[in-house]
Amino acid sequence: MIGAFLEEATKGSISSERERDRRISINTNKGLWARCDNCGNMLHVKFLKQNKSVREECGYHLSMNSMERIELPIDRDTWIPMDEDTTAKDVLGFSDEDSYQNRITTSQEKTGLTDAVQTGIGYLNGKPIALGVMDFHFMGGSMGSVVGEKITRPIEYATHESLPLIIICASGGARMQEGTLSLMQMAKISSVLQIHQVQKRLLYISVLTYPTTDGVTASSGMSGDII
Repeated sequence: MIGAFLEEATKGSISSERERDRRISINTNKGLWARCDNCGNMLHVKFLKQNKSVREECGYHLSMNSMERIELPIDRDTWIPMDEDTTAKDVLGFSDEDSYQNRITTSQEKTGLTDAVQTGIGYLNGKPIALGVMDFHFMGGSMGSVVGEKITRPIEYATHESLPLIIICASGGARMQEGTLSLMQMAKISSVLQIHQVQKRLLYISVLTYPTTDGVTASSGMSGDII
């Protein structure tokens, strides 16, 4: 079943280093230089990426986007994304200083993502895993209905295929523009994790990055077998 899924989804995989670099370039939106938040010195992005976003001189860890985090554990050319085209709708007609729909569009253009999480299947040291990676650059990594659904689906897939699950959290919490709909995602994610961990006795590793707060902490963030 796993092999069939991987073969079927190969078209969506990162098949070359050039394609991988193109997606990272879209996702980072950093240009050629970045400033260290700790010492204030300018860093060339190429060398910063090679050093996993750590500045050697002061040892400071700069923020990473979801694509950069995916590349850390996943074996080269094995990442197969899931639900890439799923986007949020402004069902409440929410508006403050700007409309919710405009905020979504702006974040999509800025990050190259459709919402604040990337999910998929890949290999870690030759072993298949299900992986979800939140991206703080997209509306503060806030969890709305799309983020909740995109996290739920790989959990269910991992449960069905008896795969270990890793979720890398980076979120400011529930997305206020979706009201109660965003809060409902906490219960949905917690329920499928309960099946994965308790009923099926499968491994779930939660990686908490800065920042991870509020609703995400209360649901998937603090539910890991290993945190």
